[in-house]
Parts: sequence; C-alpha cells; structure tokens
Amino acid sequence: MAKISIVFFGTPDIGLKSLEHLYNKFDVLAVVTQPDKPSGRGHKLTPSPIKVFALENNIPVFQPKSIRKEPEIIEELKKLQPDFFVTFAFGQILSQEVLDIPKYETINLHVSLLPKYRGANPIQRAIINGDKETGICTMITELGLDCGDICLTHPIEITPNMNCIELFEICASKSPELLEKTLLGIADGTLKPQCQCEEGLCYADKLTKEECRIDWSKSAQDIHNLVRGVYKCPGAFFEYQGKIIKVLETEPLTTEIEGNIGDLSISKSGIDVKTSKGTLRLIKVKPEGKGEMLARDWGNGLRK
Repeated sequence: MAKISIVFFGTPDIGLKSLEHLYNKFDVLAVVTQPDKPSGRGHKLTPSPIKVFALENNIPVFQPKSIRKEPEIIEELKKLQPDFFVTFAFGQILSQEVLDIPKYETINLHVSLLPKYRGANPIQRAIINGDKETGICTMITELGLDCGDICLTHPIEITPNMNCIELFEICASKSPELLEKTLLGIADGTLKPQCQCEEGLCYADKLTKEECRIDWSKSAQDIHNLVRGVYKCPGAFFEYQGKIIKVLETEPLTTEIEGNIGDLSISKSGIDVKTSKGTLRLIKVKPEGKGEMLARDWGNGLRK
C-alpha cells in the first residue's frame, strides 16, 4: 500500500503533537492554518504553532482568511490530490467543495465524546458542568456542526481538581494515535464509521466574558468547576473594591462560615468565601495589575 498522503488543517497548540506524529507516519503534502495574528505588547504578527512546525520541516503552508472564499487556495489543494484532509481546531468552516477534494474523507478530531458537546468549547464546558468523563473522537466532517459519522473514540477521566489546560494537554497527547488508526482503518477498509446517535446531544457554545464572572450565590462546587473550566482561558473573576480579581485555584469545603453570601474570611490556608451551599477556599489569585499570588498573601495585603 502506498504511503497515505494528507493535508493538515489546524492552528493552536492542541493540534501540534498530532501534526508531528502524522508527519512521521504519512506524507504531509501541506498545512492550512489561520493567518498570523498580533500578539504581545508590540502587537507583532505571530505565526501559529502549526505554521512554525510546517516551515521548519519545509511543508507548504496556506493561510486563508476564509477558505470558502479563496478559490486560488482551493485550486492549489485540488492539485495536491491528497488521500485525506485532517482537521484539528482549524477555526474555519469548510465548504462542500473543499470537503470533496480528498480521495477518501476529511477527518476531524473533536475533543468530546460526540454527540455531547458539539461546538467551540467542549473541554471547558465538560469541566464547568462537573462531568467526570469526556474524551476525544475522530469523525467524518460534514457541513453541519460536528454531526458527521463517528470513526473512533477514546474516553478520558476528568479528576476532581483537573483544570482545562491539563485536560487540553491530555487530549493533545491522546489524539495522534487515534488519528493514525482512523486514517489507516478507512484507507484499508477495516474501519466503518457509525452514524451519531441523538441521545445525549448538547452544544458547547463559545464562552462569554460574563459567564466567567463568579456568582457567589451558586454552590461552592459549581464555582470550583467554573474556576477549573476557564483556568487562564480566559479565567474566572470577581470584583473587589473596584478591582478585577482572577481566581486560579480553589477548594470547595463542606463547612459553612458565618455572614452573608460573598463575604470573605482571611485564614492561614487562604481566603474563604461564603456561597449558597458550602464554603469556597481561594488558594491562588491574580489581582488586577499584579502577578499570580497565594490568596492568603493577597488577603494579608488588604489588612494593611
């Protein structure tokens, strides 16, 4: 069997290990990634991690603003005559014309166990909702939102204090092998994708800033899940004395403290906050204009 050829579509770090792995196993004809974006204080245009890897390995790179509206790039992809397109957090919607290019299929790696959490933020939503398990899956890309047939799945446990970045890293490390098995299985006919069932269908809509604002009238466990789920992406926060305080690490306690909901109590172990159910201990915070610090140090600063 001839070496399988692919074009890889991706942008952020989460897809980098998969691209590296596929590069060593298959013939990567090209990479398609988002245009360079300004970053840092100088707003310098910065390439995606996927582009950096491609350039380092002499892989042709395409950077459409919207691939559906750039016929020149579509024609170049057609000339490559790939066996597969592989997409992993690419960030753009593909047209049917693009999906029809590869010999076999366009395979997408999605970071949930579909049909649960179709959409933009499945990792964060799973943690915010207090799920104890999620996973990754490969699927046949169709025009609808994450609705194609499922190829392979791999479940992943969500431990009680796991945050979204830790879960990102696990998903990134488990994805390369699943993609390899999918491509090989479809190419040799041993893998038969299965239609998605509708049971458990839900959507992982893009997070808004307001959703990341801590509501102390919720339970300590719910707020703990929010803090883990949006850890630095973009981060849970509350306002105190006119300043934004980002919360990075917490511990839900079953004990109740006196006072009103939202009241802060400074202790040696951190800052305890009364919620509608239980007490939430703040362990690590990032006050506005300052670096990350232990919550107790921030609290002691307030006493001065």
